[in-house]
Amino acid sequence: MAARPGPSMANLSQTPSSTPGGDAKWYDTMLSHLSSQPAWPADKENAVLEPYTYLDANPGKEVRTKLIEAFNVWLKVPARKLDAICSVVRMLHTASLLMDDVEDNSDLRRGIPVAHKIYGVPQTINTANYVYFLVFSEIFRMNEGSSPATSPPLSPGQVGVARATVERLVVDELINLHRGQGMDLLWRDSLICPTEEEYVEMVNNKTGGLFRIAVKLMISQSPPARSAHFVDLIPIVNLIGLLFQILDDFMNLQSSKYAENKGFAEDLTEGKFSFPIIHSIRSSVTDSEAVGTGNRQILNVLKQRPTDLATKQYAVSYMRNVTRSFDYTTDVLERLHAQAHKEISRLEEQLATPNPALTHILSSLRNSWTSV
Repeated sequence: MAARPGPSMANLSQTPSSTPGGDAKWYDTMLSHLSSQPAWPADKENAVLEPYTYLDANPGKEVRTKLIEAFNVWLKVPARKLDAICSVVRMLHTASLLMDDVEDNSDLRRGIPVAHKIYGVPQTINTANYVYFLVFSEIFRMNEGSSPATSPPLSPGQVGVARATVERLVVDELINLHRGQGMDLLWRDSLICPTEEEYVEMVNNKTGGLFRIAVKLMISQSPPARSAHFVDLIPIVNLIGLLFQILDDFMNLQSSKYAENKGFAEDLTEGKFSFPIIHSIRSSVTDSEAVGTGNRQILNVLKQRPTDLATKQYAVSYMRNVTRSFDYTTDVLERLHAQAHKEISRLEEQLATPNPALTHILSSLRNSWTSV
């Protein structure tokens, strides 16, 4: 009988080994062998991070990086610290996208197949979780050489920033982020249409959480923010986060560019209760009526998780022409934009420092919905 072929070399680890294997005597000194943590080789690190580096190599709009640069006009964080903060925020954002795509069963992200379609769900989840922990290594390095007396800042108006460690700030906001994501998933999977107030709370936890991490980390490393009279920047951060998410929901259903990168009206396929969809479902609801009266069509479309173009085009047309949900969404966006613009002007006056970079970001966001 012919011997069965052994495994291909492609299926065997190529890592150099101090023992040829198959010799049980090697285990006689295992206690000594395990007494120290071996170095983690770069090739294994690269392998574990591959789903992350795959997505990170295809960057998005970099809005968060631009916001960090804009807020630094006021916060003046030293360059080394600012680079570390940018790295932390980028890592958290990319890791959260890996998880989002798994949870939403998405097909495309930034115009390419989602990571879990290439590397599988288990490896992608593990990588995303791994990156969350790598973030804290970055934070520890960022804080090397900082004394507890000077970091974090001393300003009482920074919504708890002055009383918390930098690590605790990140943990608290990651908790908020997962609370927001949890509610988003609960509504989707239970087919429960939230109120607009519940939506705003969810967004402030989910989208706002990552925005706040960026600015709170900057505050913790900012010399000007240590002043007892420094302004509170968190409200404008929250407002921009809400504006950004409502705009993203709008563009998902309206933008041809978004369709190229993620698929046409992908929120309908995902069954997501986005802002225009919530308005459309609830637009004829009064206190005495059941949710969805007159608009069960959109709720039922969402239930079906449609993938065909015709159904999604019909739903978008219904929201545009029947419930006029896109008109309502742009009205809300204009109101939020006006509030944000007014608040930036107030902060510029109070800090005696104009911030054209932040104003430009607001203008760019507005151009997105006015040019559709």
